[in-house]
Amino acid sequence: MTVTGVPRSKADQVADTLREEIKKMQPGERLPTQRELVERFGFAGQTVQNGLAILRAEGAIVSAGNMGNFVSGEPQGDKDDELKEIRSQIHALTERLEALEARLEPGRT
Repeated sequence: MTVTGVPRSKADQVADTLREEIKKMQPGERLPTQRELVERFGFAGQTVQNGLAILRAEGAIVSAGNMGNFVSGEPQGDKDDELKEIRSQIHALTERLEALEARLEPGRT
């Protein structure tokens, strides 16, 4: 809960917890996989992904595609990180769009 009494979103809870852990990690150190985080937090994969996106947007972590997420060694706000975050968001939105379209179009695989 926040000071105002409004509960934090689950994605914010993931980001808050990982943010504290990242403070104890070294730049370049790998975070747990998304699957491991889903099991750990008990939240949906999209929720964990949203929490990781918050940390990428802050510059705290960087994504290396299928290799995972790593503690950033770059200063926060680095333009390369911002571009990576935008690409990641576009990719996530594309996947969501494809899933929604598949549900709306019978016979589409």
